Amino acid sequence: MTTLAIFKPHCLKNPIAYETIQQMLKANGLQVIARKRIMLSRNEAEQFYQEHRSKFFFRRLVSLMTSGPSEVVLLSGDNAIQRWRSLMGPTKVLKSVYTHPDCIRSNFGISDTRNATHGSDSEQSVALERKFFFGEAVL
Repeated sequence: MTTLAIFKPHCLKNPIAYETIQQMLKANGLQVIARKRIMLSRNEAEQFYQEHRSKFFFRRLVSLMTSGPSEVVLLSGDNAIQRWRSLMGPTKVLKSVYTHPDCIRSNFGISDTRNATHGSDSEQSVALERKFFFGEAVL
């Protein structure tokens, strides 16, 4: 099984966060099968996060995702979607600090928008997000 992960711009700017996350992936049996650094345009960020368009944080999220390069990664491993989501922890950083103190977002998230990483939430999301970032390429 595969899943898609994004390391957000503020996460890439922190080499300790980035390297720690790479180590966490390996330690948890998730293998990187594709990786690319991207600089999202405003239009691309708005398109990718279109499901959040009506939410109060949409403009902040688009602004963050266009503030610098991100890294998009395809991960492979048993139950990859759930394992990656478990490593990330809750979306809300403050909650993650108390309920999942060892997760990525607890350690490297700054706010609910600047929460270090993104992860697909279902096989359908993986398919759509993979196509968005990697096209029709078979990896």
